[in-house]
Amino acid sequence: MGGYFVDRMLKVFKKGIAWDRQLATDSNVLLVRLADVATDAVFALWPLFLVLIIAAVASPFFLNAWNFSSKAFSPNLNRLNPMSGMGRIFSWNGLVELAKAVVKAGLVGGVAIWVIWREIDQLLGLSSQSLEAGLADAGHLMAWSFLVIAAAMVLIVAADVPFQLWQYYDKLKMTKEEVKQEMKEMEGSPEVKGRIRQLMREAARKRMMSAIPKADVIVTNPTHFAVALAYQSGMKAPKVVAKGMGVIALKIREIGTEHGVAFLEAPPLARALYKHVELEAEIPGTLYNAVAEVLAYVYQLRRYRSEGGDYPVPPRDLPIPPELVPPAPAEPALAGALNG
Repeated sequence: MGGYFVDRMLKVFKKGIAWDRQLATDSNVLLVRLADVATDAVFALWPLFLVLIIAAVASPFFLNAWNFSSKAFSPNLNRLNPMSGMGRIFSWNGLVELAKAVVKAGLVGGVAIWVIWREIDQLLGLSSQSLEAGLADAGHLMAWSFLVIAAAMVLIVAADVPFQLWQYYDKLKMTKEEVKQEMKEMEGSPEVKGRIRQLMREAARKRMMSAIPKADVIVTNPTHFAVALAYQSGMKAPKVVAKGMGVIALKIREIGTEHGVAFLEAPPLARALYKHVELEAEIPGTLYNAVAEVLAYVYQLRRYRSEGGDYPVPPRDLPIPPELVPPAPAEPALAGALNG
């Protein structure tokens, strides 16, 4: 577009240097003429300005997309603090920027000196040319010099862009303390959550202990495990109202003894119930037969206590699928230690 720019700028120059007597006597006319010339110059160069605006807007997009934020518009008195400014200048980032500025100045200055030295004869020859020819050659020299200097900047860009991206993502990284704080804000403080879980366990344990007096039978291991079962009319199947191992098992036995709950020592059944049945859940169908024999024994025991007669025989060899029976702990103390 060299011809277009030369033609438009010639008209601007001619209009600007045209003599008018009023310009020497009336400052208002001078200001109006200056405004007209400036406006004509802007309109003459609008394609160049448009290309520069597009380049300035598109460059951030190709680097890391656009990021719109109103934070820069908010007042910040720290920007006026000279100590903060000195800190930024003498920081590690400030030293890096200073080094880049020195390299840029040296590279651009060196290339510019080389271009001028190479074209010195043509530059000196511009004074002997006509205005039109001189402007055209000058525009050609300026465009060629600009392209050469811009091409030299590619060397800096090739090193600076990866560094800027690395620095940007490095600043986004959080410290360990920031990660911990974010986890606390998102999921709650571990201390508070731990305290809540502890309170929930205590509340569940209290509910479990309060349900033991209403149990029909407590099946034991005899000391490792204790599982309290209850069955009432309307239930589809017997339900586990309390269970525990070690210290909790002893506490279940203690409460059951105080309230006269029947006991049955059946280690395989106790381990199976403890392993496969959740608290306040009904027993699975695979244990119906075994639990039915236990409850039948409990009802016979109640009849014996109220009416007398022959003492019922506790059931042995209950029908329990082998795959439901977990191995027994090696030592009773181990179970108590694990539970404690």
